[in-house]
Amino acid sequence: MVRGPHLTQQLLDQAIRTEAAARKAGLDFFEVVFEPLDARDVNAVAAYTGFPSRYSSWRFGMEFERLQKGYEYGLSKIYELVINNDPTVAYLVKSNSFMEQKLVMAHVFGHADFFKHNVWFGATDRRMHERMEQHAETVRRLMERHGQDQVEVFLDEALSLESMVDPYLPLREQLRNGGAAEPTGTGMAERARAAFEATMEDPSAPKRPTASPKRDMPTYDVLGFLLEHAPLPSWKRDLLHIVREEAYYFMPQRMTKIMNEGWASFWHSKLLTQGLLDTSEVVEFADCHSGATATRPGQLNPYKFGIELFRHAERKGMDIFRLRRVHNDVSFIDEVVDEEFAAESQLFLIKKNGRTGKSEVAGRNFQAVKSQLLRDLAWCGAPRVQLTAVTEEGCLELVHQHDGRDLKLDEAGQLLTQLSRLWGAPAHLLTLEEGQGRRMISDGETVKVLEARSAEEACADAEGAQPSDDGKRAG
Repeated sequence: MVRGPHLTQQLLDQAIRTEAAARKAGLDFFEVVFEPLDARDVNAVAAYTGFPSRYSSWRFGMEFERLQKGYEYGLSKIYELVINNDPTVAYLVKSNSFMEQKLVMAHVFGHADFFKHNVWFGATDRRMHERMEQHAETVRRLMERHGQDQVEVFLDEALSLESMVDPYLPLREQLRNGGAAEPTGTGMAERARAAFEATMEDPSAPKRPTASPKRDMPTYDVLGFLLEHAPLPSWKRDLLHIVREEAYYFMPQRMTKIMNEGWASFWHSKLLTQGLLDTSEVVEFADCHSGATATRPGQLNPYKFGIELFRHAERKGMDIFRLRRVHNDVSFIDEVVDEEFAAESQLFLIKKNGRTGKSEVAGRNFQAVKSQLLRDLAWCGAPRVQLTAVTEEGCLELVHQHDGRDLKLDEAGQLLTQLSRLWGAPAHLLTLEEGQGRRMISDGETVKVLEARSAEEACADAEGAQPSDDGKRAG
């Protein structure tokens, strides 16, 4: 069922027609509500990640300025916004042409189907619109009670740590609680499950107890650990809970960006070219579609890459509906990308020349290209940092699980500083830099970078570490 109480009759009729075509093709989704907005209003909603009732933050204001300037100078344009909710909410830009609205509607139904059926979205709150309103009201009340400045400062500190969650935690807990993500014994489902298990710690481990911090580790869910054990007043704990809850809500979208956009693009292309497009609209459609899927050299466009992956899978006789159900980007690429696809898509390795500083083609070996791609996308493209211990002195011990990509030490230092401030004691991070073990230490004010023989050895002698001759400071 589709609704559009503020749509023109022409657009509502088109929405109904598009829905019928999508369902006939096999797509299935919650009720979809289309809401037309001016371009400026769409940019404002986009700045708030699709939720106009979200709490205020300078971060959202900066994002709005970026989007609005891009639109005004003709550098970027948002065609639509789709929100994972029940009902699914989609915003249309009023200034779009009728053909563009056709394309957008078909694209939206692809997203809506993906949201409903992809296993990684199974644990998300389908009433997030309401939850965001509640969060906004909570922040407003806390500002009235504790002062706007104080609340905004802590909220900013918490938001700087929003990436320190475990992307696989929601699904893992769902599986532990008896939820079946996919029937077993189906080959593809088993391979997807194996790919999932390979990216996380032992899934049979017991749930985290709450009695002792030491028993809560190791963990990737650093925000969850802080929420339970950091010495915070109740109002700060409420804010931290909001940040963590929203971080987990958005995590599946980060994990399936290529699949989600690819699936929506696959279906808008198929639905329009197989009946929804008038002959007079073919050229405009081709121009609009090619613009969305255009790729710059050395960059990965999720729309282009995703649609080509699904087209390749379809040509190979794979069950594309099963693929969209069980995978995230990493396991999907691992399943679908083969030597034939790599050759057709002209995939290649790019490495920076240490002498010139320029990026250069380093090879086209299929397995090497695929491995690099999977490594870049793993853990949503973010560093994989695990909280491993709390020392007797109360210091946090974290380890960066190095995958060949060095941390940006200045950014890591800023994050470590915020973490130390929130925890109320020093925080240590072990990592590698150009093959050399490094121990970063922050007391909430300064950051020291010390030499360590190895991450493993550094864990044992953290408290006795002394700055090396080439000791550095960051932040």
